[in-house]
Amino acid sequence: MIDFYVLAIDLGTSGPKVALVSEQGEVLACEVEATELISFEGGGVEQNPDDWWKAICTASKRLLAKNIVPLEKIQSVAVTAQWSGTVPVDEKGKNLHNAIIWMDSRGAKHVAKAMGSSVLKFQGYDVTKLAHWVMLTAGMPGLSGKDSIAHILYIKNEKPDLYANTYKFLEPKDYLNLKLTGKFATAQDAIALHWVTDNRDLNKVYYHPSLLKTMGVAKEKLPEIHLSTDVLGDILPNAAKDLGILEGTKVVMGTPDVHSAALGSGAVDDFTPHLYIGTSSWLTCHVPFKKTSPSNNMATIPSAVPGKYLIGNEQETAGYSLTYLRDKILFPKDALTPQGAPANAYQIFNEMAAVIPAGSDKLIFTPWLVGERTPVEDHTIRGGFFNMSINTTRAHLIRAVMEGVAYNSRWLLEAVEEFIGRKVPFINMIGGGARSDLWCQIHADVLNREIRQVKEPVEANARGVALLAGVSLGRFRFSDIKNRVAIQKTYTPNTAHQGIYDTLYAEFKNVYEAHKKIHKRLNKTH
Repeated sequence: MIDFYVLAIDLGTSGPKVALVSEQGEVLACEVEATELISFEGGGVEQNPDDWWKAICTASKRLLAKNIVPLEKIQSVAVTAQWSGTVPVDEKGKNLHNAIIWMDSRGAKHVAKAMGSSVLKFQGYDVTKLAHWVMLTAGMPGLSGKDSIAHILYIKNEKPDLYANTYKFLEPKDYLNLKLTGKFATAQDAIALHWVTDNRDLNKVYYHPSLLKTMGVAKEKLPEIHLSTDVLGDILPNAAKDLGILEGTKVVMGTPDVHSAALGSGAVDDFTPHLYIGTSSWLTCHVPFKKTSPSNNMATIPSAVPGKYLIGNEQETAGYSLTYLRDKILFPKDALTPQGAPANAYQIFNEMAAVIPAGSDKLIFTPWLVGERTPVEDHTIRGGFFNMSINTTRAHLIRAVMEGVAYNSRWLLEAVEEFIGRKVPFINMIGGGARSDLWCQIHADVLNREIRQVKEPVEANARGVALLAGVSLGRFRFSDIKNRVAIQKTYTPNTAHQGIYDTLYAEFKNVYEAHKKIHKRLNKTH
């Protein structure tokens, strides 16, 4: 009989998901609420933290009202959340401003100023500063302005009163933990994108004085650093009431969404990869070493697993490419299709794409709709269809999008395998894209690797942070997690498709090389 369940809170950009997860990794049920995205001219993107909490409580009470398990068996609350966001709070824990989230780029010029200034530069960075940052952190603050440190610099330089009145700047996950426990705390993984911690010894991550000084941020405004496996304490009585759970329930430190996905994919062992296909995508694995690859814009970041690193990378547009095709091209809400897309559009897409031959009759889609980060950092490159003809149909477009995302995944796989110095035999696949049998098979064929489709792939974050809670409370070890994540189906490469996919993948990279200068001229902002 299972006596240990976790209330897992997964705060995404579109809103929170609250799930009930067993110690065996089974997601028994979940409830979802939506939250508003607030955009401003000049790259501002914010959310109201009060809306987060209200939505979480609404979803939690609706979930627990189902009486799936007795409340006394819910022994932990664990939070995972969107990463690289900033919530300024006062000493009483009240948020003083909207959360500035990971999409916000208003701090870019302030990061550029802090990281520049030398005559000798590399890709916009002072070479001396860059070397120092890579030595201590394995990476550096991104010039896009989307890292947490950029948000803080934006506030300091453009909202000085807010900066002065802020007691602590918190990541979204850490803000929710504050609501749960009253404690101002972070962990070695969540704080990484502030780029002011020495990550060389993962058992002793600390704020480095020289990094703080260069960025001009006071250490006192940042929370105390813990391990992701630490138990913060018992839930506050008022928070327990708001969620609908019992007082005394343990709250664990938790981890950001990228890290919880790694755990929830079951790919916990060193060099065991997982591929996430959601709005964006990444392909990563845990490694036992610190390393940086400037050429591929990849570096190791502290993992949720103490003493382990995770390879940090991202491809900007994956599943959104299919959403874009649905909402902007095939079923836009306009005079011709006022009803928009049918509810089962993705099912229709799968059926249509399945009848098109592998390679989509040599139609190539490049999914760089908002630029790319890895394995190349190129903010001006753009996507599109290449080699269209009068014989190209809607079904061709759909399959080409699915294949184009897979070509991009293969491009990243090559960089990851070079980074870790070995070939991986299989890849666990999660995210919304992993619900498509066809897309899983296309990835197996294009990557020429066995693809393991994780059961309930869209619940990987909630499952992952719940399993982290199980480790935190001594129920099992990290090494046991892989046996608690079920594989629904395994896809092996179809050798009959290898020739066409090898050919088109080579041309996919050639399209980038041939067009990158054109896109730079067309899309440069200054």
